[in-house]
Amino acid sequence: MTTNKQVLQPTGWTAPRGYANGVVAQGTSIHVAGQIGWNARCEFESDDFVAQVRQALANIVAVLAEAGAGPEHIVRMTWYVTDKREYLARGREVGQAFRELVGRYDIAMTAVQVTALMEDRAKVEIEVTAVR
Repeated sequence: MTTNKQVLQPTGWTAPRGYANGVVAQGTSIHVAGQIGWNARCEFESDDFVAQVRQALANIVAVLAEAGAGPEHIVRMTWYVTDKREYLARGREVGQAFRELVGRYDIAMTAVQVTALMEDRAKVEIEVTAVR
């Protein structure tokens, strides 16, 4: 399934690494609520940051599938992390999980450190907008 989206990269700007500055897309929008690193039974299987990232991304892929969409349809992603130092220090591992589950970096992304998330054990929450 192809998607009708285009990355917005102003002339003369340095290309970002790991995300896009902007994306334009046409189609049906899908809004995925913030997903955290717990499984389908709302149980955490790990307190490890990267394991929670992997699970949150898998949850996003599962929700998108319900709309007949996949990771290739994601146009915007917002990450809320409780520890930016851990996010940055484990960037290679996060990137590996991202490539395996999402696969593309043509997504407008924002990452924000927050004091806490609603679930005490959650270390990351990711929300997504997709266009199919």
